[in-house]
Amino acid sequence: MTCDLKDKVVFLTGGAIGIGAVAAKLFLEEGVKHIGITDIDVNAGKQLEQELNSKYPGRVSFIKCDVTNDEELFAAYDQILKQFGYIDLVINNAGVMNDSPKMYKKSIEVNVTALVTSTLKAWEFMRKDKSGRGGTIVNVASISSMMQDSFLPIYFATKSAVLQFSNCIGDQKNYEKTGVKVIAISYGATDTSLLSKQKLHSFSDLYPDMDEIISKFPCQSVEAAAKGLIETCKRGESGSSWLVINGKGAEDITPIIKKAYSILSEPVFQ
Repeated sequence: MTCDLKDKVVFLTGGAIGIGAVAAKLFLEEGVKHIGITDIDVNAGKQLEQELNSKYPGRVSFIKCDVTNDEELFAAYDQILKQFGYIDLVINNAGVMNDSPKMYKKSIEVNVTALVTSTLKAWEFMRKDKSGRGGTIVNVASISSMMQDSFLPIYFATKSAVLQFSNCIGDQKNYEKTGVKVIAISYGATDTSLLSKQKLHSFSDLYPDMDEIISKFPCQSVEAAAKGLIETCKRGESGSSWLVINGKGAEDITPIIKKAYSILSEPVFQ
């Protein structure tokens, strides 16, 4: 069943640049009523807000927000809720790919703690069993949640946590009680600033040439990733997992993920 995005109110974290910025444009093309975009990059955020509002007047709000700061995150939510009374769709897109000793704690805070906090905040006000309207939450994982490698163990762990958390809270039993969908989307390597030398760092000096390691993964455009996100929002069922890789469009990989966890759990019940 396909979900119509027309007239929806959207909340998007980490949306000033990259996949988020392109997705914001695509959401507006789909006819959403309003999109609230949060980011720590104020200049890029305000520029995007101005650009989009020039074409879609009054339908975009940029809100400066460090998602790891609960006060700022909740204030951003409250700004949109105060204006419209509800939010239909939340995209937890903010992410960090930096395992360096100086940054790994921030990576965990952004990729896991803030994403969980944001999900729980949205889940509570969306719940139909608590007078909400229902809604959809899409959490951005990564292909790193589906594989193992040695060079970014912390990043791989955080995105594995996103996948597991989203699958579990999005389980059909929870959806049937609350009317809130939670979906996981995993991007393949995408041509964003996360892969730049300034932002991408390993946990160890064992891996000085990260560019060479990353270049082995097929890379897709930001536009292809953003289109996959839109498709996932339209088609995804609660608890489902989606893959957007190498510009191929969004693929529902839920049966594969469920099979993998079924195999992993076999020793538990033997």
